[in-house]
Amino acid sequence: MKNVIFKKTVFSLLLLLGFIGFSQSLPLSKEAKISVITCGLGNETYSYFGHTAVRVADPGNNIDIVYNYGNFDFRTPNFVAKFAKGDLQYFVSVRSFSDFINDYTTEKRSVFEQELLISQDLKQKLFDNLNATLAPENRYYTYKFIDKNCTSMVADIINKSLDGEVITKKGDTDQTYRSILFPYFNGHFYDQLGTSIIFGTKVDQPGTKIFLPFELKNNLEKTTYQNHPLAAKSKTLLTFEKETLGSWWNNVYTYLIILGFVVLAHNKIVDKIYLLILSFIGIFFVAVGFYSLHQELAMNYNVLLFSPLLLIMIFFSLTKNKRWTYRFAVLHLLFLIFYTIFLINKAHFLIVLPMIITSGFVLVRVAIRNKKRIPIII
Repeated sequence: MKNVIFKKTVFSLLLLLGFIGFSQSLPLSKEAKISVITCGLGNETYSYFGHTAVRVADPGNNIDIVYNYGNFDFRTPNFVAKFAKGDLQYFVSVRSFSDFINDYTTEKRSVFEQELLISQDLKQKLFDNLNATLAPENRYYTYKFIDKNCTSMVADIINKSLDGEVITKKGDTDQTYRSILFPYFNGHFYDQLGTSIIFGTKVDQPGTKIFLPFELKNNLEKTTYQNHPLAAKSKTLLTFEKETLGSWWNNVYTYLIILGFVVLAHNKIVDKIYLLILSFIGIFFVAVGFYSLHQELAMNYNVLLFSPLLLIMIFFSLTKNKRWTYRFAVLHLLFLIFYTIFLINKAHFLIVLPMIITSGFVLVRVAIRNKKRIPIII
């Protein structure tokens, strides 16, 4: 008996270290439970949306571990460039449940558990599939913000084990990905603004895929399998109220003060600096759109506001070419009108509106300043 316990303990330790699990399988006992773990929102950028993991608890085999698909290594060569490009490799890891829960206790983030109500054979199949992802050839995957992340990977491996698309999006499929994401940035104003303007057309598509932890949690509650619920009612393991960190600068007030200053200053230099900043942001958006493999960053219509062509207008202004400065100002006012009409039903319309108004004031001023010496018909 002691020898059996020793072997099971050694197996568990090796599994935690990732040395085995993909080439051989430990038969789960009838006491084994497999659960989907959903972790609450945090105040760090990586934790804004929560987290999803899988817990395997088997007292008969001295196992209580968590499979985590959201890992990446900061020591990866050219980490920033790879992250921006979208070919950074994420990987699966396994760790003890006690360590996992201690981390979330320290971070003061809630943790919820939904036990999967599946047969012993399917538990074994899912356990085997989870262990198979620890193999060197399976362990790494290319992260995609919507299509391949910690939540979608968990949903996919459960569906694979159940031999079908059992877990699917139920309800709210007419809501766009952008609308789904927008509220998660509440309390982090400039993150909300930044993601609003850097995302392109992909996030304006209907959100038909489960890609966020609480989406998976909510859909598991509505999912049935073989005429009975796939998961038990959610059990709260940890509960914390999310703390919204106050900031003297990361809020809508500083944003409005800065834009208000640009409008009220009525100063040529201030106007040029403002337009220069917009043009540099636009150049960055275009460059990232071509460079990055993140589909969410492609086809970014926000360049109508952050137009790289503003840089050309500034050049004409500095060289005292009133005719072309005026023409570019009028062109960008047309861009602005079209952009406003296109944006009016989007989730980020209100947060961008003050910048649209400010740009309108500045461009009208530029046009007026440079219209005096040009013909009426151009």
